[in-house]
Amino acid sequence: MSEPDFYVNKTLSRRAFEKAAQAYDDAAVLQREVANRMLERLDYILIKPQVILDAGAGTGYCTLDVAQRYPDAHVVALDIASSMLQQTRVKAKADSNINYVTSDVEQIALADNSVDLIVSSLAVQWCNDYVKAFAEFKRVLKPGGCLLFTSFGPDALKELRHCWYKVDNDSHVNSFIDMHHVGDALLQACFKDPVMDTEIITVTYKDVYQIMRDLKNIGAHNVLNGRRHSLTGKRRLQAMVAEYETFRNNGVLPMTYEIVYGHAWSADIEKIHVDFKTG
Repeated sequence: MSEPDFYVNKTLSRRAFEKAAQAYDDAAVLQREVANRMLERLDYILIKPQVILDAGAGTGYCTLDVAQRYPDAHVVALDIASSMLQQTRVKAKADSNINYVTSDVEQIALADNSVDLIVSSLAVQWCNDYVKAFAEFKRVLKPGGCLLFTSFGPDALKELRHCWYKVDNDSHVNSFIDMHHVGDALLQACFKDPVMDTEIITVTYKDVYQIMRDLKNIGAHNVLNGRRHSLTGKRRLQAMVAEYETFRNNGVLPMTYEIVYGHAWSADIEKIHVDFKTG
């Protein structure tokens, strides 16, 4: 049976991220900012993990942070694209305790109950089944383990999505699920006490072509099964660009990103030997 049109084509997704690896860091300004905001939350969790998984590690921004933050921990960088992991290898210290695993987040190539902490920034939105992805996180986490992650919410890329809808009925922009459904998926995967929140970050660009170029350079262009399989015509593209110009304000074009933040535990909170700082 064929997959639904709104599913990400994993073959194309992997290929896109493989191609984007070398240009990724130059374009990933938003991705680094979101990762920083997620990682700051670790300051309020008193945990001493022995094994940490960076799920959807990309070029290793979070991997290198947690390796420095927890120097005694063993860190696993996992990504669907091996060329992304190679960029992390280049940046990591020769003596760093980092292992590299090429694997899909929905099929993690790690043993059960093997990880104390999972960080995952802007990766789970590329999963077709959130419950399956979170179940994999739950499977590899030890009892009392912590999951900390971010994803895109439904308002991410809303201007680009709106402008394409004005042009035709094809799927040009990936869709994302809202915070409440993400929280429900965590509960279905048997995580305990999930905490969810969202925020809006707006990035500005000089023109639409810069937006599309940045999306391509981070491997985030349209890889949905229901995408148009022929080239987008020049007239359609020009119509979309003209529509996007209606959003121009103070000389720049906005791109909205809705960011979903979440953390949860693999056991009842009473069983977790983790304390939060106060004050």
